[in-house]
Amino acid sequence: MKTRVLLITPPFTQLNTPYPATAYLKGFLNTQGIFSHQCDLGIDTILKIFSKKGLSTVFQKAQGAKLSQNTQRILNLQNEYIKTIDPVIHFLQGNNPTLAQLICERNFLPEASRFAQLDDLEWAFGTMGTQDKARHLATLYLEDIGDLIVEALDRHFGFSRYAERLGRSANTFDELHKELNKPASFIDAVTLELLEEKIKLVNPTLVAFSVPFPGNLYSGFKCAQYIKKNHPEIAIVLGGGFANTELRSVSDNRVFNYVDFISLDDGETPILNLIEHLEGKRERNELKRTFACENNEVVYFNGSKQKDFSQKEVGTPDYSDLPLKKYISVIEMANPMHRLWSDGRWNKLTLAHGCYWGKCTFCDISLDYIKRYEPSSAKLICDRIEEMIAQTGETGFHFVDEAAPPALMKELALEILRRKLVISWWTNIRFEKSFTNDLCVLLSESGCIAVSGGLEVASDRLLALIDKGVTVEQVTKVAANLTNAGIMVHAYLMHGFPTQTAQETIDSMEVVRQLFEEGVLQSGFWHRFAMTAHSPVGMNPQAFKVMHKMQTTPLFANNDLEYTDEVGCDHDAFCEGLKKSLFNYMHGICFEFPLQEWFDFKVPKTKIPKNYIAEIISAPEIKKIRADHKVVWLGTIPTTKKIIKNKKKKIELNFSGKKSDFTAVFDVAEGEWLLKMFPLLIQGTPEPVTIAALEKSFKESGLEHFEVVLHGKAFQVLRDSGLLIL
Repeated sequence: MKTRVLLITPPFTQLNTPYPATAYLKGFLNTQGIFSHQCDLGIDTILKIFSKKGLSTVFQKAQGAKLSQNTQRILNLQNEYIKTIDPVIHFLQGNNPTLAQLICERNFLPEASRFAQLDDLEWAFGTMGTQDKARHLATLYLEDIGDLIVEALDRHFGFSRYAERLGRSANTFDELHKELNKPASFIDAVTLELLEEKIKLVNPTLVAFSVPFPGNLYSGFKCAQYIKKNHPEIAIVLGGGFANTELRSVSDNRVFNYVDFISLDDGETPILNLIEHLEGKRERNELKRTFACENNEVVYFNGSKQKDFSQKEVGTPDYSDLPLKKYISVIEMANPMHRLWSDGRWNKLTLAHGCYWGKCTFCDISLDYIKRYEPSSAKLICDRIEEMIAQTGETGFHFVDEAAPPALMKELALEILRRKLVISWWTNIRFEKSFTNDLCVLLSESGCIAVSGGLEVASDRLLALIDKGVTVEQVTKVAANLTNAGIMVHAYLMHGFPTQTAQETIDSMEVVRQLFEEGVLQSGFWHRFAMTAHSPVGMNPQAFKVMHKMQTTPLFANNDLEYTDEVGCDHDAFCEGLKKSLFNYMHGICFEFPLQEWFDFKVPKTKIPKNYIAEIISAPEIKKIRADHKVVWLGTIPTTKKIIKNKKKKIELNFSGKKSDFTAVFDVAEGEWLLKMFPLLIQGTPEPVTIAALEKSFKESGLEHFEVVLHGKAFQVLRDSGLLIL
């Protein structure tokens, strides 16, 4: 029998856009001629519950439950919620924009405790537009309903995660197994009803669950349990980010009462080999990176000789089958980067497999999805961008790389400009010195709107210990270049790294304060360091002066490790103060507060000089121009006029810029040479001209002193107005 694959993302990931794993796999299976259908049970479940009919059921089932004063108020207002829910969801799906006015009047939506924070709305969000404000209010409205569901019907409910606690550090399968064998909860019942509809529609022979996060784990297993009971003939495989990091040493055979297989790392070859096995074309011992149960023992099969598919072979992600127009954009918090995650529809695409740096000691660099680096070509990426735009109608792209390579970003930006594509995109980077002012301008011109990158501990000693390959000075200069080019910068911040002292934590906090005060960071988030089993710190803790705590041998999940840090401070004590201060800095306030103000215990005074970041930003950069640097002109072809200046014949090049006009004056011969070169330099040419080629042309025109012209005042006018040297 020919295999029919049903690819499922279980509840819940994001409300605004599909998690991309199933789209990646579907795109690959298309290249192999294998039928597949995908679904996002998360958005399907949300839309079924948050509807007029769904809410009627919620309120009916909540009757008689022991409720707090807040949720009783919601129950009392049930008619208002039922009346307004469909228009609100429709609005959050990008339809009926005129509803925003009504929502903002604050007399349309029923309000419960989530709206208590609105005293600070103007402070937190500034003078944001009506549409954004309405979406934030509508988000609070949904969260109020969610509070009722949690309190009255299903304690595990969360909009972007479900039963997440059960998946976090689940060293044993006991608690999850116990929960799975309880009667189906309210959310379970809705999800399983939708699952049955998908099974009847697709008639699959193989169901593949992608479980990226702990918050998807319980629901993935609950769905698998349902299939085992009601459709035992269907084979079940589980993979995704959670399996890749947490289930690499799974040994509890009870897990395989729910699923038949667990696959690790890139899914293309494992699922292809599994399909061949199910069709009788491959022995079980010839599977790739796949766990299964034999004779009540968990066995890891990795005898396949087939290599992983290259980036050019995996195909274009295919988003068909997913209800792209039905995802809802919410605005939960006033964090610019977090807003990108929850607001708008983003096509997900990868520039390069793995991480080109692959050295950070806190990162799982031993795992395949990070250590095996393989970039795509800019032309292939743009081909896929065009395919995805044609399929989805969306021009927003999130490149989901571990760290996007600067050289590839440059080539991609040039290719986008050549093809005259109009897209918006964002990605994750390392704050490489390669991100010069010119490169940042090019990225912005190609549609880059934001980047996130790791400043981490914001301390040069600790950055070296992490092997981050950057310094605070370098991060500052890159962040300034990006900001000046109009690209929003989000910093991942970390505290509690092994041996970090209280002094270093406070000094890092001061660096972050100054970065926001100088305006070169617009967004950030403090993470508490977590030691993972597959990172250099986790594998060799002694080198970082920490010790693992004694733990039982994990039979299920194994990633987060407990440890003792004898050298460092009480890292947990700093969490709340760091979080509060950052929230204020992001809104441009409280920079004058002494750092002590954010803590209810004594902290050291910072040793960071008051103008540390300002001096880094203002220090001149020496930019050496190499012969192989490319020259790109982002402007228009100028008009010309011969003039006499200081009794010498000159040529005036007059340019029309997007915002204003400007003029550059050259000697006649040099200006006429440059005028001939502009068509070769302008964005969209097949291949950019190099400095070496420019110099060769200059000399062939009988001109001398190329370096003098290149660094001259007139040429600088062009450099300031869109002539990039890359």
